Amino acid sequence: MAAPGSRGRSLSGLLPAQTSLEYALLDAVTQQEKDSLVYQYLQKVDGWEQDLSVPEFPEGLEWLNTEEPISVYKDLCGKIVILDFFTYCCINCIHLLPDLHALEHTYSDKDGLLIIGVHSAKFPNEKVLDNIKSAVLRYNITHPVVNDADASLWQELEVSCWPTLVILGPRGNMLFSLIGEGHKDKLFLYTSIALKYYKDRGQIRDDKIGIKLYKDSLPPSPLLFPGKVTVDQVTNRLVIADTGHHRILVVWKNGQIQYSIGGPNPGRKDGIFSESTFNSPQGVAIMNNIIYVADTENHLIRKIDLEAERVSTVAGIGIQGTDKEGGAKGEQQPISSPWDVVFGTSGSEVQRGDILWIAMAGTHQIWALLLDSGKLPKKNELTKGTCLRFAGSGNEENRNNAYPHKAGFAQPSGLSLASEDPWSCLFVADSESSTVRTVSLKDGAVKHLVGGERDPMNLFAFGDVDGVGINAKLQHPLGVTWDKKRNLLYVADSYNHKIKVVDPKTKNCTTLAGTGDTNNVTSSSFTESTFNEPGGLCIGENGQLLYVADTNNHQIKIMDLETKMVSVLPIFRSENAVVDGPFLVEKQKTLPKLPKSAPSIRLSPVAVCAGQTLQFQLRLDLPSGSKLTEGVPSCWFLRAEGNEWLLQGQMPSGDIENISSQPTISLQIPDDCLSLEAIVSVSVFLYYCSADSSACMMKAILFSQPLQITDTQQGCIAPVELRVGVGK
Repeated sequence: MAAPGSRGRSLSGLLPAQTSLEYALLDAVTQQEKDSLVYQYLQKVDGWEQDLSVPEFPEGLEWLNTEEPISVYKDLCGKIVILDFFTYCCINCIHLLPDLHALEHTYSDKDGLLIIGVHSAKFPNEKVLDNIKSAVLRYNITHPVVNDADASLWQELEVSCWPTLVILGPRGNMLFSLIGEGHKDKLFLYTSIALKYYKDRGQIRDDKIGIKLYKDSLPPSPLLFPGKVTVDQVTNRLVIADTGHHRILVVWKNGQIQYSIGGPNPGRKDGIFSESTFNSPQGVAIMNNIIYVADTENHLIRKIDLEAERVSTVAGIGIQGTDKEGGAKGEQQPISSPWDVVFGTSGSEVQRGDILWIAMAGTHQIWALLLDSGKLPKKNELTKGTCLRFAGSGNEENRNNAYPHKAGFAQPSGLSLASEDPWSCLFVADSESSTVRTVSLKDGAVKHLVGGERDPMNLFAFGDVDGVGINAKLQHPLGVTWDKKRNLLYVADSYNHKIKVVDPKTKNCTTLAGTGDTNNVTSSSFTESTFNEPGGLCIGENGQLLYVADTNNHQIKIMDLETKMVSVLPIFRSENAVVDGPFLVEKQKTLPKLPKSAPSIRLSPVAVCAGQTLQFQLRLDLPSGSKLTEGVPSCWFLRAEGNEWLLQGQMPSGDIENISSQPTISLQIPDDCLSLEAIVSVSVFLYYCSADSSACMMKAILFSQPLQITDTQQGCIAPVELRVGVGK
């Protein structure tokens, strides 16, 4: 179908009619009145002599999550279409995604609705398809996305703001536009009435659009878009925000996992480790076996107690807040997209870590959470638990000011503390202004360090230039860390794919590592090393090592500041082989055929609910004096025949390396359950030899565990023991 004649293609053509509608909606009291007003508006717009038609997608554009490129006038006829003009760095665009996800859960393409993301980049780095692919995966975008790298559609429609939604009718005719975030009610109202209006006229088609999700083509990975990393200087451990897996990892310095908390699916639940969930966590800070987490997409600050093995919420209410002042107790204070956290100290001279500083990306501010009663610079005594704004007006700006509340930030995403004189400041990676700034711990004054430019309203002063102060250029930096030993600041210059170093005394900024190429080099010198949108970094080993969350390479990289070499931290579990790197995953084991003689043990049914974790503890005994056969790995397999959905994202097999330390097998029940009854089977294969090694044997056992999945919260589930004596 050819595009019909149009009466001009810019969004301004909708403005007079839609403005009148929105004024009328302000006076409407009941839902019926609102529905009627929108229906009448559509009658008016649909009756125009010529449609206000959207231009066709230009040929040659790159598409994601589709089987083939989509045409407005061939594929989308008979659909209500929402075009989401976005750029993946933009916090406002990220805030809009839950509204779109909710809409997609309410209406499908069979109902006549389709959402298309039109990626219109702000930064040059965001024009690269591979980087958009990473963002699509990171934010779980499942609708089609087109890379409009030259912003041709943006310009033709005269879009002026990220995000902008344009709602189209079944002829490609523009019906509504919504600018910015926070319009969920209008989005649902306009969409539902548009679907009803055009269904009443028989113009909605229920044919499906060919969707092919990019995420389905990826192999598994031990880490997925790790956003931040920090060091526990006391216990020789690292804490990693495994953002894409929605979990927090505590690992030893050799990469062995000690705790895995949350994941693999997003959620918002406090409690014991096996049941707690997060949603795209970012910043982490650890002290005295307590971890604080910026649980970004839950809009929460969470507390992980490693001794009690429990997770709790200490700030936020679980929905995005708009308050730019704060002052309430943490768990009653709405907050917005916290991106990083770091410990600080209140007015007393004793270094006690009683303040948690928060980079509040969603409101473009720096906040504080009082972990104990104390004072902030130039403030009265505050009680424990108070959560409030410290610096930033809330306007998205690159504005420095001696008065902290008059300064402006633009999506602050990384924090580091230099408490000692003469620095006595917070360093801030201010991503959207492409700058690094300082906030004085004495009076709150906000000052420029490197990057950006002098005009506080210009958020497009980015580049990749080594230099001094304002002459240095960065591109969307997401992380900073202070090297107290050398008095230097390291910067994750994320969209330049580099690690840079800043001398705060001279304001000199130079490249330390990274060629700017994103091809993954796992071991190299600083000058030959590569990164892909590194999001966080921290200093360890008394200033010898720099740990980098190499986000889009799905790795933690180790930079040795003395030898100038870069290596990859292997991430592995004690009961499994080392998994080194992003996609070098141990080859999936094939389930051997069970011998006819293998005993089959049916266990008592267990009641579980969505989100819970069921644990199976192997308790297998060998004959006296026997030992596992060396070189022939004994193993276990998890299966759910006919209910394979239960095992998506789970670990389906593993080795049994030591009979005296047998593994625990975990199964997390998915949030979306397709059946209320299922049977999970655990097959165990043991290869063992007699005491004198004169005979070697194999023994197989099949355990069957019936599950009854309910809507009722079951509380803590005791581990299921898989106990049997072998060869007895």
